[in-house]
Amino acid sequence: MAVKHIVPRAGSAVRLKPLLVVLGAAALAVSAAACGGGSATPSTSPSAPATSAAPTPVPTNALSGRPGKNGPVLAVKLDNTDNSHPHAGLSEADVVYLEEVEWGLTRYVAVFSSTVPKVLGPIRSARIADLELLPQYGKVAFAFSGQNPRLGPVIAKAPLYNVSAEVSGTGYWRQSGRSAPYDLFAHGEQLLARAPHAVKAHSTGSTFAKKRPHGGQRVRTMTATWPDATAQFTWSPAQGRWLLTMDGDPEKAVEGPRLGGTTVIVQYCHVYDSGYGDKFGGVTPMTDTVGSGKAVVFRNGRMYRVTWKRPTEADGTHWLYRGHDLPLAPGQVWILLENAQRPVTTH
Repeated sequence: MAVKHIVPRAGSAVRLKPLLVVLGAAALAVSAAACGGGSATPSTSPSAPATSAAPTPVPTNALSGRPGKNGPVLAVKLDNTDNSHPHAGLSEADVVYLEEVEWGLTRYVAVFSSTVPKVLGPIRSARIADLELLPQYGKVAFAFSGQNPRLGPVIAKAPLYNVSAEVSGTGYWRQSGRSAPYDLFAHGEQLLARAPHAVKAHSTGSTFAKKRPHGGQRVRTMTATWPDATAQFTWSPAQGRWLLTMDGDPEKAVEGPRLGGTTVIVQYCHVYDSGYGDKFGGVTPMTDTVGSGKAVVFRNGRMYRVTWKRPTEADGTHWLYRGHDLPLAPGQVWILLENAQRPVTTH
């Protein structure tokens, strides 16, 4: 199939009486018959209809649509360069964001609620775009390591619980066998213990359904690019997921599974110079995730051109297809925050 450029455009148990009770009733009946000179037939009560306990319903996680609890929300900033692979805990996230940082590289923001891994990493520094992205979940626990010095006061005022390594080393350690700064890992439950009032997962706009929506276009692979990074997702009918190849390498997690999601979304955003940067002179991009724009949703081997809408930071993001919310496939959701001027390609 020819390469296509996806350009943003509108779019019983049976209940019985105990034996002693029954025998006692029968004895009384016979005794009464003898005293009265008549005959009597012992009687028993009819059996009650069979009943069974109703099964305990399995909760559905509001962020991924898969079975799981709606626990406190933990967001974690993870590196995404060759030195950081393989990642720990990333396969257990409910939502994974891939965003551009300095020098055209990318980093992850992984959002956990249904499951919180024991091991997470490698953890890296926060960016200004994270502070606009995360409020749609509510006041989450945000784990990261470091930030631009000018960004510190902004983080202090943000609606989140700062469980970074700078605030406290509790829950963090340096992993042997990895070089700094790609060796910082953390224990998820210990991080959440530092934010006992972190918001519990609730709907942020996404809806879910096992049955795929009508329409869409059949697609086998999708490739998204940044100035110095490439993410390719290939549909696996056997696994029912889109499998990730990052910068030419199939990506697996430390815990085993190949990385990828049941739904992959390319959210076209306005990306521009944030005014922040790194110590080497790199410009930090700002990615606007509030407002509206075009997007492409990939699920069940098909592609749907949609629009996204998020009026304010406190609002969730809706994926609208033909004027209605497009249901995502239950399971891990990947959202690629892409420059609106850089369309993805498909085969």
